[in-house]
Formats: sequence, C-alpha cells, structure tokens
Amino acid sequence: MAITPSGLPAPHRVVVVGAGMVGLATAWFLQEHDVEVTVIDREGVAAGSSWGNAGWLTPGIATPLPEPAVLKSGLRALLSPNSPVYVPPSADPNFLKFVAGFTRKSTMKAWKRAMTQLVPINSMSLESFDLLEAGGVEAHTHEAKSFTAAYRTAQERETLLEEIEHIHAAGQPMEYSVLTGDEARAIEPALSDAIGAAIVLHDQRYINPGEFVHALAASVAHRGGKILSGATVSDIRDTGHGVVVKTAEGSVEEFDAAVVATGAWLGKLAREFGVKRVVQAGRGYSFSVAIEHVPNGPVYFPAARVACTPLEGRLRVAGMMEFRKPEAPLDGRRIKAIVEAARPLLTGADLDHRQDEWVGSRPCTTDGLALIGMTRSPRVFVAGGHGMWGITLGPATGRLLAEQMVTGTVPEALRPFNPLR
Repeated sequence: MAITPSGLPAPHRVVVVGAGMVGLATAWFLQEHDVEVTVIDREGVAAGSSWGNAGWLTPGIATPLPEPAVLKSGLRALLSPNSPVYVPPSADPNFLKFVAGFTRKSTMKAWKRAMTQLVPINSMSLESFDLLEAGGVEAHTHEAKSFTAAYRTAQERETLLEEIEHIHAAGQPMEYSVLTGDEARAIEPALSDAIGAAIVLHDQRYINPGEFVHALAASVAHRGGKILSGATVSDIRDTGHGVVVKTAEGSVEEFDAAVVATGAWLGKLAREFGVKRVVQAGRGYSFSVAIEHVPNGPVYFPAARVACTPLEGRLRVAGMMEFRKPEAPLDGRRIKAIVEAARPLLTGADLDHRQDEWVGSRPCTTDGLALIGMTRSPRVFVAGGHGMWGITLGPATGRLLAEQMVTGTVPEALRPFNPLR
C-alpha cells in the first residue's frame, strides 16, 4: 500500500459529500487513481448551483469576484433589490464578517494578487473537461463560435478592455476582437439596436450544466461508484484510523477519507476541522425563453451583469449576485430585475413567457479564491468556494485534489487555495 509523505496510507475508500460539479469531478478523478468512491447528497445530483447557471467554460475571464467596481457602485446601490449585486441588510455575525472581508478585498492590489493565483488552475480548465469526455463521460462541451460581450457604448466597453489587460499582465492569455454594434449584430442578430459596441472573446466554451453533471454522475456510477441521494450528512469524525460519516437519516459508515464539497453549506461540516473562512451564498437566478435568433454562443451584457446561453434551442438568461441565506426562497423581484435589464438589449426574445425560473447558491469567499485541500485532519479534505466559477473550474479542482489525496503532495496550482489560510 502506498504511503503518502504525511505518513498515512493513500486512501482506498473515500466518501464525497456533495453531488455537484466539484464533488462529482473529484470522485471521478479519484477513480482514475483506483480509489473506491461513495458520493452522498442531501437532495440529488446537480441539485444546488450546478443545474441552472449559465454553463460557461470561460477560463479566460475566470477572475476574482471581489473587484474595485463593487466599491465604485457604492453601498446605496448594493442595498437596492434591483441591483445586479444585492446585499440585503442583516445582523448575522457571519454575514457581516463576510461583507467586511469582501469589501477589504475589493481593491485593485488584492484583485491582481488573486488573479495571478488563479492563472495556473484556469489554464487546466478546458483540458480537464477533455479528460472527462475522453474517459467516457457522455456529455460534450460546445465551442463558443462567438462569445460576445455587448455594450451600449464604446465608453462602457473600456471596463472590460482594461480588465483583459490586467488578465494578460497576470500571465493568462485571452484572445479577443473589438467590434462595433453593427458588426456584433451581423454575428448575433439577437442583439438590439441599443448595442453600440462589443468584444468577442475567442477559444471559450459552454455546456448545458445540468446535463453534463448528470452525465458525470452516470460515469462515476458506471465505473463502480455509489451515489446516494436524499441523505444528509450530519457529522464527520476522524477516528485516528479513518473517518466515520453519520447521516441525519441514521446511517453510519467508515471510510479512509472524506471530501466536503457542499457548496454554500461548506462551513457546516468543515468548520470543526479548522476551516474558518466564511463561505457565503451568492445566489444567482435564471430562466429560459424562446428567441427568434438563437445565438451562436454565449452573450454577456457586463454593464447589466446579465449572462445568456443558448441551450436546447432556447436562451437561458441568468444574472444577479444576491448575498442571502442559501435556503431563502426564490424572490420574484430578482427575476423581474433581470428581465428589465435584458429587455432593451435583446431583440426577438419572449421575456414575458419564461420557463424554468430558478435560483441557486454560489459559494463565495471574501478573497475570491476557493478552498481546496486538506483540513486540520489529514483524512478530511474540502473543495468549494469557487464563487461564479464552480462549473469552469470544477473538473480541474477534482483532478488536482485527487492527486493531492493519493500522493500526499500539494500540487503547485493548489497552494493558493489552502483551506486553512
């Protein structure tokens, strides 16, 4: 049996708590190392933020969420229910701690540092999806024939152009073309006459996230993994020779190691193992509509923070960053705010006849960097806190964490994401 540098044997049986993209990708890549996996989720596959998000695979613009633009918009704007970034008043100590930390990190100096730390894992993103497909996951990534960021004016566009320059300075390649509104409409007729300027990003992809995550789960199961739905893990205990996992439904089982990949609920199980960073739900909303001209690829309206993706012959429209409890019900005001922001920018979209209205909780950290790696216990690992980039970076995360777990060595690309930092 292989012995890791920590002195422990490499795990043979691992439980992964959470059946979203991150948890299932970790399980799949553990199987690549001949590890027996069991995945447990309190609801089911892709039940959290994995299902209804925009499905973008955009490592070129996978950037830290805390950014100077948040501070520029001002506190009053953030407290408006119609704001694309909404911070409701709250007296909850953890929430206040998150807001204070997030605000401190919303500086250009902090953003540049975090961006540099993201580059290595971003560079592995698309290759990691290719490994899943080559390994038998029966779902496909789609090349974004055009990935269009559209603006009313050339002046609005300057914000993204400046950000791309900072992305380049951090060492991350990002190829793009600058277009007029008419040139953009020639590529994407769904853009309205209000669009006067655009940027087309090259070499990006997208997926139907729910479909892909279900295919990933099917592959894990086909290769001998167990997937248990409707089981809520209530306790994980390090026994000194393994981990005992208890569920609220009454089951008790022992494994060699555990991975906590529970998204916005990460802190509930990880805190007792020394993971003190607040993971706050940044809730996103989406719905789908019929549209006269289905775009060739994703369409982004950065000024309005509205993301559109062509899926199944319809257009998924997504937006909002709402910092609330993950269990809070869908708020129709957020859907309305997205509709009214998108209405003047799209043409031929039937925004008044929506399907699949959805809210999901992205797990956000104060510094915009995920929590990936070993906790205070050498048998308990975490993977979460990716903010808006859990789909884009999920497979790369699982690949790197599986390597760490079976070798005992932290891959260089994972070092910035130490969950005990």
